[in-house]
This record gives sequence, structure tokens and C-alpha cells, in this order.
Amino acid sequence: MDFDKLTSVMRQLALGAGDRIMEIYNADDFEVRAKSDASPVTEADEAADALIADGLREAFPDITLVTEEQAETHSQNARTFLIVDPLDGTKEFVKRRGDFTVNIAYVENGVPIRGVVYAPAKQRLFYTTADGRSVEETGPFGEVVGETHPIGVNPMPDNRGLMVVASKSHRDEATDAYIARYKTRDMTSAGSSLKFCLVATGEADLYPRLGRTMEWDTAAGDAVLRGSGGEVVRFDDHTQLAYGKPGFENPFFIAYAPGVLLVKDEA
Repeated sequence: MDFDKLTSVMRQLALGAGDRIMEIYNADDFEVRAKSDASPVTEADEAADALIADGLREAFPDITLVTEEQAETHSQNARTFLIVDPLDGTKEFVKRRGDFTVNIAYVENGVPIRGVVYAPAKQRLFYTTADGRSVEETGPFGEVVGETHPIGVNPMPDNRGLMVVASKSHRDEATDAYIARYKTRDMTSAGSSLKFCLVATGEADLYPRLGRTMEWDTAAGDAVLRGSGGEVVRFDDHTQLAYGKPGFENPFFIAYAPGVLLVKDEA
């Protein structure tokens, strides 16, 4: 894989998809439909997906592509592949809350090693560079790369007062009970893969997810977090979260800064 090309292509496609999403987001109205699993989908999801999928297939025709909005890609069996969620956080988009992202990642041998997360409504752009390190680029965004800043997890999180980030739309009692086993100084909520990015920048220390997610929800944020020194492990046994699983469904997981002392599941 040409990682310089990959970084450039993923960045440009994420920005282009973000522009298309914001055109629809800022319109007076847009259609919302229910998919077969009852989750919402909008014309923004589909427009962004078409733009990204076409771009990736043109640039990397020999790499398997998995994307949320193309069900025929979900039956593929691959360990190395590109994976896309063109609009992660559709519920946040529909409610016009701004916490939605464009997610594009490259998984190699079951590990997401490169990714881009773009939150167009918040004007925050995170991605891994060609050498695998994570940066945040500050706008205005265009074809030419703007100013970038290396990001990194909190190197010495204080287990007596962690900053925890949790889902804005999917909080439940099990998550709250798990968080209660830590000593926290504060909690924040965020939608979509922004939660990974908040840990990656040191704005949060811990993100537990005790709920259903798919690999396209997490791969890009996972790659950004890994490139900033963070880790993502399974909730049950604290082994590394792997990708390319049958059906691309994730187990429960924990994303965190390595200095956090994880507590074991009591179940």
C-alpha cells in the first residue's frame, strides 16, 4: 500500500463527502427513511457513500471495500480492506446536533492502521499520516493540506479523576454502572466516532461502549486513536479489538489512554 497516496485520497474524499453532507444538513428539510434494521438513513448518507466509494474504487481497485450503505459488501471475507461509514451519527444529523462524522479506514491483517475522521459541522479533521501518526488539521480545509498538529493521548491520566466520554444517543444502565466503578472528575458525551478522537487528543481518558456497533462505526476512530498512542480492547477479556469479523459486528469494547487502569468485568 502506498500510504502517502492513501492519506491524500482518504482526506480529500472525507472533505468532499463532508461538503455534500453539509449542503443537505443546511437545507430547509431532508428525507429520513428507516433501513431494514430500523436505523435511520438520509440522502446525505447515500450521497456521501457514493462519492467515497467511487473515489476509493478508482484509486485502489484491488483492495476490498466494505461500506455501511452497500449491503452487498457486508458478506465479504477479508482481513485487509477499506471500510467506510459515510455518515456516522445519523441520529445526530437528523436532530441537527452536529456530532456526526465521515469515517474512512484501512484495515491490514485485522488491524485498522490508517484512518480519517471528519466532523464537518464542528470543523474538526483528524487523520493518520503516511507514517501512521495521528494529527488534527485546522481549517479552512481545501485541496492543499493546512496546518496540522500532532495529537496524543493523555500520557499520565489520573485514575483518581478520569475524564470519561460516552455516547450521546446510546447511553444505558450497563454503561453507567461500568463507569461508576472508576473515580471520575467529569464526564462528557459525544456522538459518532468523535469519542475516539477525544481520547486521542487527551480531551478524555476513557470511552467504554457496552452496546452494538459495527466495524465501520469504529475502524477510523480506532486507527486515529492507535496513531495517537491509545488502545481499543474487547470489554470481556481486554484483548485487542480485531477487524474483519464475520458480519463485521463488534463485541463490547473499551477505548482508553494506556495509563488508565482498566477494571475487570464483574459479570
